[in-house]
Amino acid sequence: MSVHDGRMLSRVDLDRADWRRSSRSSGNGACVEVAAVGGLVAVRDSKHTQGPALVFAPHEWRAFLDGGLHHT
Repeated sequence: MSVHDGRMLSRVDLDRADWRRSSRSSGNGACVEVAAVGGLVAVRDSKHTQGPALVFAPHEWRAFLDGGLHHT
């Protein structure tokens, strides 16, 4: 565990994550994959599955989705 800007950060084990891709994704590889991991939501680039992932708390993920749905 480490500290960043006064917040505690920990590593999330994504090795056993069940990654899912939207059925609306096209075949050109411009997709993201999402996985529920230990009460968190992880998001990664489908072209770089061994690269970094963004990890959100459930309330952060809801806010992210709401922002995308309601932003014009």
